[in-house]
Amino acid sequence: MSRLSRLLATAALGASLAATAAAETTLKVVLINDLGSLDPVQSTAAFVRNHGFMVYDQLFALDSKGEAQPQMVERFERSADGMAWRFTLREGLAFHDGTPVRATDAVASIRRWARRDVVGRALAAATASLEVVDDRSFSLTLSRPFALVTEALARPTASALFVMPERLAATPATTAITDATGSGPFVFQRAEWRSGDRAVYRRNAAYRPRPEPADGLAGGKVVKIDRLEWIAMPDASTAAAALQAGEIDFIEQPSPDVIPLLERNRNVRMFALNPAGFMVWLRPNHAVAPFDNPKARRALLHMVNQQENLQAAGVRPSEQVPYCPAYFLCGTPLESHAGAEGLREADPARSRALLQEAGYDGRKVVFLNATDSAINNAVTLTMAAAMQRGGLTMDVPAMDWATVTQRRNRKEPQDQGGWNLFVTVANVLDAQNPLTNLYLASPCEGGLAGWPCDAELETLRRSWWEEPDTAKRKAILEAVHARAYQVLPYINAGQFRTLAAHRVNIEGLRPTTIPVFWGVEKK
Repeated sequence: MSRLSRLLATAALGASLAATAAAETTLKVVLINDLGSLDPVQSTAAFVRNHGFMVYDQLFALDSKGEAQPQMVERFERSADGMAWRFTLREGLAFHDGTPVRATDAVASIRRWARRDVVGRALAAATASLEVVDDRSFSLTLSRPFALVTEALARPTASALFVMPERLAATPATTAITDATGSGPFVFQRAEWRSGDRAVYRRNAAYRPRPEPADGLAGGKVVKIDRLEWIAMPDASTAAAALQAGEIDFIEQPSPDVIPLLERNRNVRMFALNPAGFMVWLRPNHAVAPFDNPKARRALLHMVNQQENLQAAGVRPSEQVPYCPAYFLCGTPLESHAGAEGLREADPARSRALLQEAGYDGRKVVFLNATDSAINNAVTLTMAAAMQRGGLTMDVPAMDWATVTQRRNRKEPQDQGGWNLFVTVANVLDAQNPLTNLYLASPCEGGLAGWPCDAELETLRRSWWEEPDTAKRKAILEAVHARAYQVLPYINAGQFRTLAAHRVNIEGLRPTTIPVFWGVEKK
């Protein structure tokens, strides 16, 4: 080949590579928090769950009706009494490193998940055996009734059940994994991850989606973009400006004060990613004073005013549920008011009386404040002021949400780095029912930060998910709800709806509650 020919060939190759790079489709998204860690079992933080849905896949997945559908599973059989199950994986499933997905990976993933998650522990407690049958099949035999097996295997939030390679699933559940190898529709670009800046994912060209259309979190996960950048942009005004300028494509939860501005922009569209809405959870620490005393916890019911919290957060009246005492969200099939008290309006006199009965000595109450979340920050400051009026001495240290998720695991007293209260925002999947509601669980040992402990509530919860008859479960649910108001594992500090925002050239976003990006196109 002549020198001129080589030069022309090199130029053509360069032009081809440039055209390929120019044609690459990149979706830039801003979610509620940025990615702070990678292990979906070790952490219950929403950012880890969001990451998990990109890089992993599930055995079963919830459709738009909340029903569990096979995902990685091709077929399954159950015995007539529901005590024996066999699951067969789809052919051709592979991890990002090219190794095939085997039944041993699924079993190891279930076992690791079951050591941490509230649903996983419940399923494990009812399991006699979980065994590999062959490369694609595994069996589950129950030791006692468990009416929600496929629903448990479709666990979508808190410590969601994702399948990872056996070599990673063998890691103790208390040790965080740092390898994000999954079999899901996106591949995590570890070298490009900068915590506090961005996380990057590429389309998994080897992923084999199911043939049926996407429906909720189930169905065919067809990725139509080449690259996804999850941008850290905690300032709401900055994110709104970036969306309007076309610098980003999607905001999961714009702060309420910028929504009117976005609605007026003809290049932006709003939609309800989570039609059922969110609930602000106030989590007291049951392990240290003063909220180790149930009367002190009940005093909080008379300090919290839900509507005041939502107004402080800037939630528009049309998106507020002004009063909701339900543990499983208002407007859902499991809404209950059994045992409810307080919350409708503050009653400082009643709260002070209960604190006196509890023997409160005026010590500082440490209320962790995640200032990088506009809603968390607003309701924390509002409730802290109400608690001060209600008789508590408040200390409200400011930090980001990633720091809250670390510090809330400490059991030391307040003066040794411990804490008393924090706020988190839950969606309908977090609070769905007595089995899946992760902060309702009160198991004493092995529970989540806050560590509520009540054998009666745990017995009632277990009887709910063991009961196969729907009508009978409804009566049990009322008893669960009434007992929860005695224990107060958490307090509903307000229910609200919000809207997601995206550029008009982004198509395929659906009301999935959890932000997922398969089926999404950038025109």
